[in-house]
Amino acid sequence: MKWNGRVRCTLVCCGFAVLFSVFSFRLVYLQMVRHDYYTALATKKDTSQVPIYAERGTILDTNNEPLSQNVPVENVILDAPLVNDRAKLVPLLAEALRISAREIEAKIDEGRLYYRLKLAFPEEEAISLGKKLSAAKLRGIQFERDFVRRYPNGSMLCHVIGFTDYDHKGIQGVEKSMEDYLHGEDGYREIEHDRTGKELVLYRGAEHPPRDGNNVHLTIDLNLQNIVEDELNAAVRKYTPKKATIILMRPQTGEILAMANRPNFDLNQRSTAKDEQKMNTAIAAQMEPGSTFKIVTVGSALNEHKVQLDTPIFCENGPWLYGGKYLHEHKYYGELPVRDVLVHSSNIGAAKIALMLGDMKFYQYICNFGFGRQTGIELPGEIAGRIGSPRGWSKISITRIPMGQEVAVTPLQMIVAMATIANGGKMVAPHIIESIVDAKGNTVSEPKPAVVRQVISRDAAEQVTLALRGVVSSRGTAAEAAVPGFTVSGKTGTASKNNPNGPGYLKGVEIVSFCGFLPSENPAFVALVVLDDAHTATAEENYGGKVAGPIFAHLAEKAARYLDLEPHEEVGKQVALTEPRR
Repeated sequence: MKWNGRVRCTLVCCGFAVLFSVFSFRLVYLQMVRHDYYTALATKKDTSQVPIYAERGTILDTNNEPLSQNVPVENVILDAPLVNDRAKLVPLLAEALRISAREIEAKIDEGRLYYRLKLAFPEEEAISLGKKLSAAKLRGIQFERDFVRRYPNGSMLCHVIGFTDYDHKGIQGVEKSMEDYLHGEDGYREIEHDRTGKELVLYRGAEHPPRDGNNVHLTIDLNLQNIVEDELNAAVRKYTPKKATIILMRPQTGEILAMANRPNFDLNQRSTAKDEQKMNTAIAAQMEPGSTFKIVTVGSALNEHKVQLDTPIFCENGPWLYGGKYLHEHKYYGELPVRDVLVHSSNIGAAKIALMLGDMKFYQYICNFGFGRQTGIELPGEIAGRIGSPRGWSKISITRIPMGQEVAVTPLQMIVAMATIANGGKMVAPHIIESIVDAKGNTVSEPKPAVVRQVISRDAAEQVTLALRGVVSSRGTAAEAAVPGFTVSGKTGTASKNNPNGPGYLKGVEIVSFCGFLPSENPAFVALVVLDDAHTATAEENYGGKVAGPIFAHLAEKAARYLDLEPHEEVGKQVALTEPRR
């Protein structure tokens, strides 16, 4: 028995030795071999990364007037596991955040570590709520600094500026197209918490500062935009059109000085806006241009030396039968020189001039003027319009397209074509971004005027300009587009609207327009006015020269005054000249 006792004692001692050896080995393993792993795990449990949001860049006009602003707010964050007194916390939050107590209770029951209970809470109210929580010693609520995008001009430039979503991502307008520049890069801060969830400032970890977004300067001049907006509002009140657009452009550089559409919407109330209000009609809606398209017809023929301004065109003294169909006009003429085909806007005259060019050559010029493709402006949603290939033309297409039928263009494409005439036949790509500047004031990008091509010769463009001066005269279709003291060149357009439910056109529904520039000899700007389905007292008044022409005159006079253009005292009402400038 004595020997058995010794054996048992020895076995017990050996067992304890083995056990302590295992514990010792495990302790050494944890403290030395796995030290870094468990230290990181412990740190991860007690620390977190708090985002430091980058400031989104500002959008400004050419005069540094802000078109967008960042307003600081706080997001209210619920950490459910840290809630210590829900009976007191829930009613306090419900009152302060203006949300139901039931919703807050449900989120606490979910037990989530991070839940945005309230987004974009006003900063002043967040400070007040924080003081109340501290006074009541309530835990489980944190505040996350953020900002909301505000637009100081409301609906002005809504289609150009666009807006962002709740994650500050641009989803329309410049906010979308310049997203990569405006957004910036968020940073973060590593913080350590105590058991109540409060930050231990002494143990604050690495901090990666954010990179604020760049500021985007537009070519838009807010003063000119105001003029355009006022005239567009007046036109909508007077004619109640379905849609309306005005664009102002500098022909030598392609800069868009102003752009406005109706209907529109308030950028700060965009959640209530309808889809049709959000459409940038200037670049995303297509129309038959009507007689404004005749500048393409005449300009092309002059460039090909098929005609000169004095070349007589017989306009049939009535309807003209071609390809088995009659071509009509608003007033019938006999023989007209080419200049008067534009002055009087003769459909038959334009058709006969296009026949001199032929299908393929005319089509090539249409494409060279920029129709049938996007202009490339820095705005999302631009469409290409519709220009069919000659292979698909009917027998009468060559007589209808010259007067602006059977083609679909955007308002921007039409003003670019007129700007090409104003710029001596040289097409410059339209653009709306003037420069991109970082938060320190360094220029990141500064787009330069991009010459697309020489569409027609300078001589041909000057002859078209000359003829277009006659349009804005007592003899022409746009006498009411004249601006006292200035020479004006321009063209009217009156186009019937296509029937969306079948072939043909809607009866009594017109798209009226006027596109022109001043001064004719050295244009400071080109302007386009388009009204879709304007309501006039009589059908005889529903023409581009009667409706859109006066709107152009009003805005052009104000724009010229703002730009400090010097009027010519001798210029009263326009008269058609007989010799082109050399």
